[in-house]
Amino acid sequence: MRKPSTTLLAAIIGLVPSATAWTHASDPLLLEPQSRLWIDGKSTVRKFSCKAGAFDVAIDAAPDAVAAVLAGQKAIRTVAVTVPAAKMECGNGTMNEHMLKALKAKDVPTIEFKLAAYDVAKGGPGVQGTLNGTLTLGGVTKTVAIPAQAADEAGRLHVTGTYTLDMREYGLKPPSLMMGTMKVDPAIAVSFDLYLKN
Repeated sequence: MRKPSTTLLAAIIGLVPSATAWTHASDPLLLEPQSRLWIDGKSTVRKFSCKAGAFDVAIDAAPDAVAAVLAGQKAIRTVAVTVPAAKMECGNGTMNEHMLKALKAKDVPTIEFKLAAYDVAKGGPGVQGTLNGTLTLGGVTKTVAIPAQAADEAGRLHVTGTYTLDMREYGLKPPSLMMGTMKVDPAIAVSFDLYLKN
């Protein structure tokens, strides 16, 4: 059996520190305060929009992830988004009450998204891709694929996207007001406008 050459061994050993650095080095991306997350929908009477009054985004990334992502590289390892359902604000007390009931906020206080994988490619002034993961709404978890875009915004990563879902697929009953004369369409659009920095 042939012994591996000294040159080959040196090359393999030379790769080890880089692999180790990638595994352990971490530089979480931080969410800027102007970031937004909201839901748009419509009823038999009018359109409505409910914003997340508070939400948390935890991102584990490689060092200098902003520049790497903008170059079309996969530099983000994990993403977890948590939204307190009770913090959804629809601009109307009655609508807030009915939306919280529809979201089952008392029994399931949080809405969660967890990233499983993603693709990213250069496109236009920034990058485009798809966020693949799971969305938990009303206690029901579904696999989702969310189209997203990212661009440089004064050295920050500006990420935007919209995902349309059917509330009924999550076991949720769309709100109905005024003795059923106003019914909310089960299709709602979840949008995000995030600013992230190293």
